[in-house]
Amino acid sequence: MNILVVPDKFKDSLPAKGAINAITKGIQKHNIDHNIFSILASDGGDGFLDAILQVYPNMQTIKTNTVNALGDPIISNYLLDKQNKVAYIELAQSSGLTSLAADKRDCNITSTYGTGLQIKHAINKGAKKVFIGIGGSATNDGGTGIARALGVQFLNNDQKEIFPQGNSLIDIFKIIIPQNNIKFYAINDVTNKLLGNNGATYTYAKQKGASNADLPKLELGMKNLFDKTKDVLPDLEDLPGFGAAGGTGFGLATFLNAKIIPGIEFIFDMNNINKILVNNHIDLIITGEGKIDDQTINGKFIVGVKNKAKRHNIPVMAICGVCQLKDYTIDDLGLQGIYPIKTKDISSEESIKNAAKLIEDRVYEILKNWKV
Repeated sequence: MNILVVPDKFKDSLPAKGAINAITKGIQKHNIDHNIFSILASDGGDGFLDAILQVYPNMQTIKTNTVNALGDPIISNYLLDKQNKVAYIELAQSSGLTSLAADKRDCNITSTYGTGLQIKHAINKGAKKVFIGIGGSATNDGGTGIARALGVQFLNNDQKEIFPQGNSLIDIFKIIIPQNNIKFYAINDVTNKLLGNNGATYTYAKQKGASNADLPKLELGMKNLFDKTKDVLPDLEDLPGFGAAGGTGFGLATFLNAKIIPGIEFIFDMNNINKILVNNHIDLIITGEGKIDDQTINGKFIVGVKNKAKRHNIPVMAICGVCQLKDYTIDDLGLQGIYPIKTKDISSEESIKNAAKLIEDRVYEILKNWKV
């Protein structure tokens, strides 16, 4: 059997590369003669730079002094293709959720400003095109932190500049957007709009430390940001993808005129996946990520894999840490099967700690009964 392995990270447990290794071991345990192909992928979140380096290993890694989502000084990396004047930024490097301890996560007071400092550094290094992977954020600031670092001004009613973060968006009275000649691209798989029950705040803010009581206030702030931006850009509409990374999709598209590109398509095109699928006669794709739930259907990584496979009539099975589907089913996601490593006999702590071995064993057990 010819099998393509293309998982995302298992958040707080395994990076995508570790998941590939674990799945590969499970396949080989079942039958050493299986032909295994793999793509180190990313939805634009953690591991975005690693996915770029797999295809372009000679890309220059640049270290920068910046700040994390809480404003603490850190050193982060980005990639630079100096010859072609192209930079690749991973928002999760500076503004990511996993870089903060669980008790420090609070999207009322976090900002994407540190990612903006990285982008500014890349531009000063000569970058004319900037690709920004915007998954895995710890923020709900509408991308205003990035925008502020790049010269956009956010003024209050007294015409004084404010530092925008989740809980201060409500104070924005006026926005001044300078012109820029840089081409920006936001790499992201989330299709949520900015506002509403399925928007950035109500869908993702609780994962980033917001309480139930915080949500209406954060939504009001995001609505105020949208309305004040509309004063400058009267034709503005709330579009799919604007809700990604706490509204960073919106901020990049409106303040920096960024084009939003589906993350999985970006990675697949870079790896020439159509050639892999056709030339190697792939029989099965194994994907996976830490959690599959009702948010998965909003354009997340696994759905992107399924959509690509469907065009080639290739079945897809997904390994995950936990499956918490409520309003949707396996059929809604278009998968042949979903296989969590956490069971009633395995605790969450154990599934996180021993994810690699549990994934390996799960893949082996599945393939023993698999009929393509």
